[in-house]
Amino acid sequence: MFSRILVCLDGTSFSEQIVPYALEMARRFGSELILMTSAEIPTPAAAEYPIEVDLVQDLRRVEVDQYLEDTAAQVREAGMPVRTNTAIGSPGHAIVEYAAQVGVDLIVMGTHGRKNIGRLVFGSVTDHVLKHTTVPVLVLKPHAKPETA
Repeated sequence: MFSRILVCLDGTSFSEQIVPYALEMARRFGSELILMTSAEIPTPAAAEYPIEVDLVQDLRRVEVDQYLEDTAAQVREAGMPVRTNTAIGSPGHAIVEYAAQVGVDLIVMGTHGRKNIGRLVFGSVTDHVLKHTTVPVLVLKPHAKPETA
């Protein structure tokens, strides 16, 4: 039913709570898991600093790639094959574009559940994906983790 499942992560432990759900679905359906995140890299504010901007972009890309590989290693430890994809740019657009390009059968993502002004200010990646894809989307609202001392 779902041969490819795209798991969308945003770099927070909050979003990582969706991984076990996606992992269980992949086991049940014999699906390939693809972990994805999007890095919004700042554009240069001034043309006279292109080297510094390139350095920031390169460092951000390395950081995001490492995050995905660390998460993928946990999936591999659970005995499931997984691949990763880091997109550069707007997360909502990147998810929709990649899902269509690769031909995923299900998108799994978490939502922070922001309301009112938070949603207005930050927008909603989940809303964008829901409005612009024809692929089924499983949206989970992860629980806040208790703080540890």
